Amino acid sequence: MNDGRDQLSKAEIAKDAVQSGAEAAAQTVGEVATILTRAVGEVASAVGGFATEIFEIRESSRRAAAEHLAGATEDQSKASLNDDILNDPS
Repeated sequence: MNDGRDQLSKAEIAKDAVQSGAEAAAQTVGEVATILTRAVGEVASAVGGFATEIFEIRESSRRAAAEHLAGATEDQSKASLNDDILNDPS
């Protein structure tokens, strides 16, 4: 006797369970892929920012060294000029 409900075979029930499991797995893989993609992007951005900072520090260091050298050369020139003036026999 049929009470109005469709009779599902064991095979159809198993197929529906496998289908639901596959859909859940695909959804989870998609979510994980999204998380990983975002994380890789954020890491790349952080590393890029760090590299920019390193380049700026290097450039500042070069500028400071050049300024120091220029100042030392200028000081040596002044000292040499003072020595010349002090040692001038005229």
